Amino acid sequence: MFTGLIEEQGIVKSCKKDSKGMELTVTCEQILSDIKKGASICINGACQSVTEFGNNYIKVQTSNETLRVTNFSEIKVNDKVNLERALTLNSRLDGHIVSGHIDCCAEFIEDKEDGFSKELFFKIPKEFQKYIIYKGSIAINGVSLTIASIKDNIFSVELIPDTIKKVNLSDLKKGEKVNIETDLFAKYVENFYNSNNNTGKITYNFLAENGFV
Repeated sequence: MFTGLIEEQGIVKSCKKDSKGMELTVTCEQILSDIKKGASICINGACQSVTEFGNNYIKVQTSNETLRVTNFSEIKVNDKVNLERALTLNSRLDGHIVSGHIDCCAEFIEDKEDGFSKELFFKIPKEFQKYIIYKGSIAINGVSLTIASIKDNIFSVELIPDTIKKVNLSDLKKGEKVNIETDLFAKYVENFYNSNNNTGKITYNFLAENGFV
């Protein structure tokens, strides 16, 4: 599990793709302090297992499923990627619970200056629209953010200057894809509701009766 608070931006050193998947090597510094083989690392929001590491790099093997769902298929040498180590039980959960399992990619539309912040707009596939709510949490390339606005399947988030410096969202180009992980609890509620063969709408009473509120 992760928090969505990015520790550093790594640089893609190599990305070797074949029919089996992709071997990705990323140069980094901060996350190496307690790294070990098999450790979980969140790269642009996707949980990956370290297969090799050295004084200034980590290497992971990305599955074909990850390539299908994420923006990893478009990663190039020298790209910046967001990195976060798995959370520890003695850490403050300052972001939100992020599993590192990507739901889909969203398309970057535009950004707008909003005081000292920057508002970024994205288009999410319509089938995932139901999982995002105003002021709800979302992870974009692994960054824990709050939904600032929603109109149909277009949503926005706001980045403060400190976040802009730490993550790879400030230089997005129109049409570029980002990895999206929607709220984990929303999916559990939906699954629980559907598994009980309910045909009506989810109500507050239903959630209360089943321990969700």
